[in-house]
Amino acid sequence: MSLDSESSSPSSSRDWFFPSPSFIHSTSHSPQSPNYPRKLSTIPRHPRPSPPDWKPPKTSTFRGVPSAAYGDPKYGRLRRRVDFTRRSEETPKQEGDGPILAQNRDVSKAVSDEKTAAGVIGIRVLGQRVKIRWQMAFSLAILITAFGSLVHKNFSLHNQVIDLQDQISIMNIKLQACNMLDPLDTISISQERDHLSSKGLKILALTISIALLSMPIFLFKYIDYISKLRSSYNSSEKVSLNKQLEYRVDVVLSVHPYAKPLALLVATLLLICLGGLALFGVTDDSLADCLWLSWTFVADSGNHANSEGMGPRLVSVSISFGGMLIFAMMLGLVSDAISEKLDSLRKGRSEVVEQNHTLILGWSDKLGSLLNQLAIANESLGGGTVVVMAERDKEEMELDIAKMEFDFRGTSVICRSGSPLILADLKKVSVSKARAIVVLADDGNADQSDARALRTVLSLTGVKDGLRGHIVVELSDLDNEVLVKLVGGELVETVVAHDVIGRLMIQCARQPGLAQIWEDILGFENCEFYIKRWPQLDGMQFEDVLISFPDAIPCGVKVASRGGKIILNPDDSYILQEGDEVLVIAEDDDTYAPSTLPTVWRGSLPRDFIVPKLMEKILLCGWRRDMEDMITVLDAFLAPGSELWMFNEVVESERDRKLVDGGLDLSRLVNIQLVHREGNAVIRRHLESLPLESFDSILILADESVEDSAIQADSRSLATLLLIRDIQAKRLPYREAMVTRGQRGSFSRGSWIGEMQQASDRSVIISEILDPRTKNLLSMSKISDYVLSNELVSMALAMVAEDRQINDVLEELFAEEGNELHIRLAELYLHEGEELSFYEIILRARQRREIVIGYRLANAERAVINPPAKTERRRWSAKDVFVVITEKE
Repeated sequence: MSLDSESSSPSSSRDWFFPSPSFIHSTSHSPQSPNYPRKLSTIPRHPRPSPPDWKPPKTSTFRGVPSAAYGDPKYGRLRRRVDFTRRSEETPKQEGDGPILAQNRDVSKAVSDEKTAAGVIGIRVLGQRVKIRWQMAFSLAILITAFGSLVHKNFSLHNQVIDLQDQISIMNIKLQACNMLDPLDTISISQERDHLSSKGLKILALTISIALLSMPIFLFKYIDYISKLRSSYNSSEKVSLNKQLEYRVDVVLSVHPYAKPLALLVATLLLICLGGLALFGVTDDSLADCLWLSWTFVADSGNHANSEGMGPRLVSVSISFGGMLIFAMMLGLVSDAISEKLDSLRKGRSEVVEQNHTLILGWSDKLGSLLNQLAIANESLGGGTVVVMAERDKEEMELDIAKMEFDFRGTSVICRSGSPLILADLKKVSVSKARAIVVLADDGNADQSDARALRTVLSLTGVKDGLRGHIVVELSDLDNEVLVKLVGGELVETVVAHDVIGRLMIQCARQPGLAQIWEDILGFENCEFYIKRWPQLDGMQFEDVLISFPDAIPCGVKVASRGGKIILNPDDSYILQEGDEVLVIAEDDDTYAPSTLPTVWRGSLPRDFIVPKLMEKILLCGWRRDMEDMITVLDAFLAPGSELWMFNEVVESERDRKLVDGGLDLSRLVNIQLVHREGNAVIRRHLESLPLESFDSILILADESVEDSAIQADSRSLATLLLIRDIQAKRLPYREAMVTRGQRGSFSRGSWIGEMQQASDRSVIISEILDPRTKNLLSMSKISDYVLSNELVSMALAMVAEDRQINDVLEELFAEEGNELHIRLAELYLHEGEELSFYEIILRARQRREIVIGYRLANAERAVINPPAKTERRRWSAKDVFVVITEKE
C-alpha cells in the first residue's frame, strides 16, 4: 500500500505511535516514575503487520526526508515516526542509569521548572511592554504620516494652483495680444487666482495651528508613558519622570527671579501667534490683521462679540478664554511681586544703599541714648543717616524707636533685621561704606556678650570690600579688651562699660557734682572734645595757646612727631610744631577759631594750698561684676586707714572667692580695710543694722542679679536710697546737719528743705541709674546725686564713633594714672571778692599745672563749661568752685 492510502485509512498511524490521553495521565502521575520520558520508554511496543505493498524507507532518520516534504502534509506521519523512533532508542539508555542519577534529574528538573516559569513571566511582561511601545510608535507614526500627507497634499495642491495660475497668465497674455479678452474678465481671473492662492495658505495655517495645539497633548502622553514604563521596568526607581520634570520646573521658577514673567510672556506670544494663524485659516483677513485681532482678543475678553460665523466665533472664544487665563496669572504674579516687596520691606530684608552713615550692630538699653547723641551731633550738618541692624523684627525695632522721647533733628534712622555674624547681612547694610560701626554689648552674661562682640569683629574684618570707617566695640569685661584689640587691630576702639561706670562712680562719690559735669562733656548737647589743626599756631607756646581761643578751651596737643599721641595738660613751655593738632573743649567743631592774642594779667596764687587726704568711710550697696576693679581704684585714691564697707546678699566666703577669681590680691590693699556685711538693701531692718550716719559716701550699685532689667534695677536703687535717707534723717539732728564741715567742704551747699535734704548735706549718696527716665525723680527730690551709667556709656560710644581719637582722651581721664577731672575751691586761685576774668583764672591755675575748663557758682545748681566772654571781669566768691583737668594725686 502507498503512503497516500495509508494516511487515509481508518486506523491512523498516529493512534499507533501515541498512547491514549488517559494512559499518559496515569503514567505521568505515577509515584514509581518521576519523569515523563522514562514512562514513555516503558510503553510496550506491538509490532504491526505491514501492508503487503509497503516498503520500508531507505533511511531511518529525519534527514532522509527531502526538503520538499516539509510543506507537504503527507509527510507528517513519517516525521513523527522517525522522531519517536529516536526517543525509543534513547530511552533504554536512561533506564540503565542508577537511582542516584534519577534523583539528580528530579532536582534539576524542579529548578529548571522554576527558571522556566520566571522566564515565561519575564517574557510576558517584556512582550506587554514591547506591545505597548509598538502601539504608541504605531499611533505616532500614523499621526505623523497623516500630518505629513496633509502637508504634502496641501503643498502639492498649492503647486498645482501656482502652475494653473501661470498657465492662465500665459493664456491671458495671448488673449490680450489678440484683443479678445475683456479687462473685467482679467480682473476676475486675477482675483480668483489670488483667492485660490490664499485658500491654500489658510488651510496650511489652520493645519499648523491645530498641530501645534495637539503637540503638548502628545508630549504629555509620551512623558507619562515613559514614566510608567520606567517605573514598571525598574522597581527601585522611586521618582517618576513626571515628578523629576515638575521638580526641575519648580527649581527654575524659584531660583531665577524672572522665570515666571518670561514664561508668561512666552505663553502670551504663543497664544497670539496660534490664535492669529487660526483666525487666518477661518477668515478672509490678512495674517497681520489676524495677529492684531488675536492680540485684541487676548487683551480684552469681550472684544470677540462682533465675530460672525461658526469658525471665527469658535476660534475667538478660545483665544479670549486663553487671554483670561493669562491675565489672571499676570495679575497673580504682579500681586505676589508687590506682596513680596512689601514683606521684604516690612521684615527689613532689602539692601541699604547709603554712604558715610553710622552703623549700629546689636540692640540694648543704651540704643536710645546713643541715637539721641548721634542726632545731636549730626544737627549741624543738617542731619545724617543711622542704620541699626539687630536680630529682631524690623517692625518691633521701629516701634520701640518711635516710643523714644527725643527729637531726631533731621537724622533718619533705618532698621534692618539680620545677624552681624553673617557677611551677607553685613553687605545688606553697606558695612564697607559706613564711616563708623558701633557694636553694642548684649544684655546678660558678660563673657557671652564679649564673645559675641569678638565674633562680630572677626566678621567685620572679613568683609571682602574692606571697611572705610573704624569699629567701636562696647565690652562688658576689661579682661577681654586685649583679645578684641588683637583681632581687630588698628580698626578697633573699645569702650569698657563697667570699667568706665565703676571709676566714674568713685570719682563722683569723692567729688559731688562731677556726674553732671561728665554729662555735659560727654554729650553733644553742650560742650565736648574736638581735635583740629591750626597752622597759624605753629611756633607758639602752649601757655599762649590757652588764651588764643575766645570760644574754646585748649586741653592738650596731638603731637605729630610722636606718632599722633595726645598729651593732656602739657607743659607751658611746649612749642607747637608743624603737623601738631590742638585738643579743645568747644560747643561744636565749627564754632571756634583762634584769634589775636589778648593781654592778660597773670597775678599770683593767694597761697600754695594742697588739700590733704583724709580718712574716709565708704559704703558699697550691691554687687557688681567689676567689684575687684573698684576696690583697687579706691585703694589708690583713699587715704591710709580708710574703711570700705560692702553690704550685699552675697555670702562672705563667696565674696572672697569672686574677688580672688577676678584678680584681686587682698594682701596688697594698703590704704583701705574691707568690712563685710550681709543683707538685703531694700529691707529696712537690714539697713538699720548699719551705721548709715557715719559714712562719708554711699554708693548704691545696680546689683548684678537685676542689672539685665533697667526698670527693676532702678526701682531697687530708688527704694534703697529712700530707706537710707529716711534712716539718716531720723538719726541725724538738725543742728548737726548745719555744722560746717571744715576742710572737706570742697563744694557749695545749697539751702535744701526737709529732713532728707538735711541728711544729704551730711553724706553723699551716688546712685547708679540705668533708665534715663529715672533721673527726673532724683533731680526733683535733690536728695541724691546719680550716675546715668547707660546714658554715659552711650555718650562715650557716640563721641568715639564721631572721632576715634577722643577714645585716648577718655581712657586717660578714667584711668588710674595720668590726668582726671577735679572740682576745686575758688579760694585756691583768688581772694574773697576779687574781680578777675576767666582768662586770668586760667593763667593762675597754670601755676598749679592745672587747666580750668569751667566753674559753678555758690548759688547755682549746674556748672558752666567753656563759659563765654572769657575776658570779662567779674567778682568771685570763696564758695564758688572751678572744674579743672589736673594730674591724679
